[in-house]
Amino acid sequence: MTMNTIMREFEPRVSRSTFSRGAFRFKDSELQQMAGDRGEVVAWSEAYRRAGADAPLNVSGDFAVAIPTPMGGIFLAVDRFAIQSVCYRIKNGQLLVAERADDLAGTDTELDPQALYDYLYFHMIPAPRTVFKDIFRLPAGHYALFENGRLTVAPWWKPHFEESRRATFGELKSEFRQILLDAVRDRLDGETTGCFLSGGTDSSTVAGLLREVTGQPAKAFSIGFEAAGYDEMEYARIAARHFGAEHHEYYVTPDDLVRSIPEVAASYDQPFGNSSVVPAFYCAKAAREAGLTRILAGDGGDELFGGNTRYAKQRVFGAYEMIPGFLRRGLLEPLLTGTTLPGKLPGIKKAVSYVEQASVPMPDRMQMYNLLTRLGLAEVLTPEFLAQVDPQDTLRQQRQTYGTGDGRALVNRMLWYDWKYTLADNDLPKVLGATSLAGLEVGFPLLDDRLVDFSLRLDPELKLKGLTLRWFFKEALKDFLPPEIITKKKHGFGLPFGVWAVEHIGLRELAIESLDYLRAGQIVRADFLDRLIKDYLPQHPGYYGELVWILMMLAQWMEAAKRRS
Repeated sequence: MTMNTIMREFEPRVSRSTFSRGAFRFKDSELQQMAGDRGEVVAWSEAYRRAGADAPLNVSGDFAVAIPTPMGGIFLAVDRFAIQSVCYRIKNGQLLVAERADDLAGTDTELDPQALYDYLYFHMIPAPRTVFKDIFRLPAGHYALFENGRLTVAPWWKPHFEESRRATFGELKSEFRQILLDAVRDRLDGETTGCFLSGGTDSSTVAGLLREVTGQPAKAFSIGFEAAGYDEMEYARIAARHFGAEHHEYYVTPDDLVRSIPEVAASYDQPFGNSSVVPAFYCAKAAREAGLTRILAGDGGDELFGGNTRYAKQRVFGAYEMIPGFLRRGLLEPLLTGTTLPGKLPGIKKAVSYVEQASVPMPDRMQMYNLLTRLGLAEVLTPEFLAQVDPQDTLRQQRQTYGTGDGRALVNRMLWYDWKYTLADNDLPKVLGATSLAGLEVGFPLLDDRLVDFSLRLDPELKLKGLTLRWFFKEALKDFLPPEIITKKKHGFGLPFGVWAVEHIGLRELAIESLDYLRAGQIVRADFLDRLIKDYLPQHPGYYGELVWILMMLAQWMEAAKRRS
């Protein structure tokens, strides 16, 4: 069975053209009252009548909406980060709409080779593509208008970074702390709300705020791994003790992975390769079994306030641009990268690497060590598959996204990029998928509209101060968080899959069986799959384990899709 025939037996299950989902409020009191009295769709329709495609600007929170227009068309919109999802396709002159992409897959549906390439490159499929040809996901902060047979897709929200605005630290801290409290308070569901707790800055902040808002110990849930270099449970315990949390711990095992990988992979509407999804699922599952109905996640803090290590790394490379161009292009680059001289000079290897990377413009520079391209496309992928895709499209779409942000500061341009590729297309689907499979609702207080707007007008030097990550966030909370949490390095729910796949027989067999399934798919070269399992993985489990994981999750999703047909 080839990749182009895998979904041919599917029939569309959902094609609703009118709905409203999410946790949101209309900013206009009249519209909010109308939503309560006559329903959200009626209120959305009135908002559209008043403001047209700008109607979402009058709403705060997370939402997905599809409403009829006065001209007989359909208007769709999703929130700033696509916490709520909308997928669509045009068939026989009609716009079909659903929450999931696979709900729109019919007997004529094929898999999209370019989307599969995106998956192998990004480990997920960025919107607007989905794994299915001619089925699309509305990107974060976008609307779609279908009228008179014509489809228009455009952003309703484009953030504006106010980089020249200044305020005293005391004023900013007070406003920031109040917004955090309000954001957590607005996402409570009585005593059945708890939180993830990885021991990082964001989740620890949410745990502490949850106690401050409710006056009760937070019900906090953490995941650990019995693997050297991966377990961060001690930091979660530090935060739990500091805030007096009711702390629940669960250690994920290789046997857990063997049991859950097929279920998790099959639960998504398309292939999804973020390995943290399985630990997140077990954490959410533990919370559900403890009686929770809602859990709060800390996603967003790094991407709003400059907390990812690559922000500092790229600032170092950005300093290269301050050197006059004639020196860079006329001396340094020819000398260090265009001759054999560096190989004859001791201790110069780092300088060569620096110039090689710094001379590549953003955002291309961030993908110089992309796993797929570093291995070599022809080494990994079949000639038949490569003939159907454009490998340069991944850089094209990233450049387009990076270029649409209006920030002048490097950190703000990178934040805007991450709002799509890290949050909307990756981390949020991870948490949303894991919690949904566990039967939990989830809230993201650090993505509250008020906090996003606050971050937009924060001096970029307060986000990344020199090479100090998320300086303002940590400084504003240093009297709130434990000092060990303030100073710890970012980690999260990292998964020791590669190490376990080498050591655990059952997990290794699952990986081998999964990769064997891909041999007939005309996507990955069979000889590369052999080398990956027999040679590369045992030699470097942490590095090559990531590729084994994304291929395994692709195979598991495809096999589940075949079983459903």
